[in-house]
Amino acid sequence: MVNSDYAVGFYFSLSFGGEDAAFKEVSGISKELSIEEVASGGENRFKYRLPNISSSKNLILKRAIVSSGSQLITWCSSTIDDGLANAIQTKDVAVNLLNNKGEVLVKWTFYNAYPVNYSVSDLKSQESELVMETIELAYNYFDIKPSSSS
Repeated sequence: MVNSDYAVGFYFSLSFGGEDAAFKEVSGISKELSIEEVASGGENRFKYRLPNISSSKNLILKRAIVSSGSQLITWCSSTIDDGLANAIQTKDVAVNLLNNKGEVLVKWTFYNAYPVNYSVSDLKSQESELVMETIELAYNYFDIKPSSSS
């Protein structure tokens, strides 16, 4: 039986160590295994391509700017503004892709995440767009857990 209920990219949730946050866009969910090319003595036809170390991109979160106090923005400010004067407080970040019933289809958990970049979209007097804030998080690694019911 083929499942006709494919996941859609606009139905997701995000949480930071228990605090839920709404975002317009989440990007940067990717993993890559790098390779090392090694030439072998006497073998001139090819190089051996050996697996090396895995790497990931930073997680990028975008949303309309929030005017009221936000624990997320406080975390970003203290981490980026304090530099290395204080220990960086890491958090596990979970991104859940949901089905049409609001049930989790896939869960990505990013371990020991911390903010490395905060930016606000350009302010333009000639346009009536929402002001967006972008938060970029570095992390150690992430895992992928598909729903047990899929």
